[in-house]
Amino acid sequence: MNENPLGTKKVSTLLREFAIPSIIATLVSSLYNIVDQIFIGQGVGYLGNAATNVSYPLSTICLAIALLLGIGSAARFSLSLGRGEPEQAARIAGNGIALMALFGALYLVVGELFLTPLLKIFGATSQILPYAQQYAGITLIGMPFLILTNGICNLIRADGSPKYSMLCMVSGAIVNTILDPLFIFGFDWGIFGAALATILGQFLSFFMALRYLWKFKHIHFTRKYFKLDFRDGLTTMYMGTSSCMNQLAITVVQIVLNNSLTYYGAMSVYGEEIPLAACGIVMKTNAILLSIIVGISQGVQPIISFNYGAGKYDRVKKAYLLAIGWNAVVSVIGFCAFQFFPRQIISLFGNGDELYFEFAVLFMRTFLFMVIVNGVQLLSSNFFTAIGKALRGLLLSMTRQVFFLIPLILILPLKFGIFGVLLAGPIADFIAFIVSVLLIWKEFKLLRQMQKEKSLSAEHTD
Repeated sequence: MNENPLGTKKVSTLLREFAIPSIIATLVSSLYNIVDQIFIGQGVGYLGNAATNVSYPLSTICLAIALLLGIGSAARFSLSLGRGEPEQAARIAGNGIALMALFGALYLVVGELFLTPLLKIFGATSQILPYAQQYAGITLIGMPFLILTNGICNLIRADGSPKYSMLCMVSGAIVNTILDPLFIFGFDWGIFGAALATILGQFLSFFMALRYLWKFKHIHFTRKYFKLDFRDGLTTMYMGTSSCMNQLAITVVQIVLNNSLTYYGAMSVYGEEIPLAACGIVMKTNAILLSIIVGISQGVQPIISFNYGAGKYDRVKKAYLLAIGWNAVVSVIGFCAFQFFPRQIISLFGNGDELYFEFAVLFMRTFLFMVIVNGVQLLSSNFFTAIGKALRGLLLSMTRQVFFLIPLILILPLKFGIFGVLLAGPIADFIAFIVSVLLIWKEFKLLRQMQKEKSLSAEHTD
């Protein structure tokens, strides 16, 4: 096997090599939904936008499954390579891929069987439901392939091929972007055409990811590694729990948010549909920013995991701090865009009356006011997963969404009405940031101690 550069090459160089392709890949992945929303807004109208919003939790659940198995497998894969155990790494990767296929098939069956009640839970009104049923019923077909693609791409990145991982995602997005206007406007297929374009792009990405199984650099697959081992799978799922739960929490937040906006919107001048449509645009615009932060996090994960497994704790700290610096730059740019150009951003997703724009601008400026710090919680949560402390990562991933945001969404509107729903976002972001800083500070103290003990041990050995 070739020497792994993760343990020797300059950390800043590694972060560029791994994070930039990962950012592009996650950004492109988020664009599946964004591109659909833009073209649907132009071709169908704001009810179409609302339909994609209430369908969106199906995609976030799908991504949660992909992260559970993909991040879990990739973290264990990198830790095993760092310890010099390539055969164990191959066994972990093969079992992870088999689990991805099984979970993907089960998700498709359950989703199609319970589609209508799920969409109603997600906040679909009687006007929006027919659009949502058509869109979600088709996009569900591509979700098993999406789970496999995302999961395998995490392993490809951990194997040292971040550019190929990026290419898998980019190729599918390009197909989706080309087919969207053709199907929606050229063939006049409306929301059906948008859904069809999405799954065709996902098929291409899947087949490209599948090709890499014969090209791994640091392991060699044989058929025996792809057997399902549920006991080993539990360890993988444990390692991926924090990333998975963070996504599931986003789904729960989306459901609570949709229903709160519908309920309190009906009591306001905005009605039920305007808040739902505005929420879809704001959340998916924020998803672009978050996808960049997730890309940084996924890019730095193999660097952190490998060096932690190899006992190179100074490199672990340096990689995390560099990732935080990148996150800060991206977050400042996002803050400026959301605060100074909200109407221009919202206009990309179609037209509406002045009341619609009034609420959408208010939503974006208020709910996303603390984006300047909310990436710290996500990066810190994934840091703990990368070093094998999945329980701590899980706890941290729950802080913003479950412990703070959902209660605030339920409590604040009792005093402030629909504006209270919007205030919940920045307050939860700030509290989660403080908790993240405290936990990371404590972990860095432990890393310094471990590095000192290792240095003393090396001196005694000499």
